[in-house]
Amino acid sequence: MRAKTAQDRQLLELIDPVAESLGLDVVRVRLMSGSRRQRLQVMAERPSDHDISVEQCAKLSRAISEVFDAADPIAGEYLLEVSSPGVDRPLTRPVDFDLFEGEEARLETDRMIEGRKRFKGVLAGFEDGNVLIDLDGEDDTALIPFDWLADAKLVLTDALMKRGAAIRAARGEPEDDGLPEGAAEHTDTKTPSEDNA
Repeated sequence: MRAKTAQDRQLLELIDPVAESLGLDVVRVRLMSGSRRQRLQVMAERPSDHDISVEQCAKLSRAISEVFDAADPIAGEYLLEVSSPGVDRPLTRPVDFDLFEGEEARLETDRMIEGRKRFKGVLAGFEDGNVLIDLDGEDDTALIPFDWLADAKLVLTDALMKRGAAIRAARGEPEDDGLPEGAAEHTDTKTPSEDNA
């Protein structure tokens, strides 16, 4: 789920080593088409505290740009956007479901499970390749195969916002840093080289 399409997976293979060299983990990579140009969204974080600074976003963006200038993996013009996963983050790796156990989440599967594809409830961890979730209105903990997930993300709740505020306070950051909750973003515009124009 860190990469959705075959092209996203190819881009992730290039981006992962770059992020690792800077001490970061890639949470998600998405190449999205736009009306004027494509947008490459890269979400990353420090493995130690699952956060990232604006400076680290800028450093990762520059490093990705250098690799992409040489490899030229995207045809045409695109916008590179490097950011934190945010407070209501996507859950893309098995470890995420253990890290955020007890938090409310929305899951969507790529196939029907007991007549539905969308699930909402409180995360209860990860076990034997399954996401454990206490679904709203049900007594038993549901087991949803991780490989069947199409999308998963935390639900923005008061408790989650307080958790984000506590993390910012622990770092000595102001309550409102002018960025969306949990976001640290750097944007870089890339155009095709003369050879590819």
